[in-house]
Amino acid sequence: MLTWHKEITIPAPIEILWNLFDLDNIQRIMPNIVEHKPLEIKEGVVGSTYQQTYKEGKRTQTYIVTDIEYENTTHKKHNKIEFTLANLFKIQAGFTLIKVDEQTTRFIYTGQNEGVNFMGRMLSKMGSKKQNEKVVNDFMELVRTEALKDANKVG
Repeated sequence: MLTWHKEITIPAPIEILWNLFDLDNIQRIMPNIVEHKPLEIKEGVVGSTYQQTYKEGKRTQTYIVTDIEYENTTHKKHNKIEFTLANLFKIQAGFTLIKVDEQTTRFIYTGQNEGVNFMGRMLSKMGSKKQNEKVVNDFMELVRTEALKDANKVG
């Protein structure tokens, strides 16, 4: 099982970062997601489901994403999702924003990717930690870049 936990501090208000995770903006921080359709939205968010389509090169995968944790207060925003990719991998990803001050937010990205069957476990073992780290770092950098763009528009 691959796991990750990475934190960075971004000089942008918490609401600007949280806005990037909104359905309307998700492609700015996850450009490979070509479609994100709400299937069932639950009050309080937890249990809500979405159909998501991800494209990498010529390959397209469609899967169902479920919100399994959600918090939205003035000082902390958190969403944890879960989905099974290609009937091989069960993936959980958590996005947490902590308000440091009016202009600074700590962004914490955690997750795990685990093979759900023999083939998935074999592919997981073959996947490199280094490649996973690059994916995590690239994602965090993209969130930082997009948040700064928006913060500069406002500021």
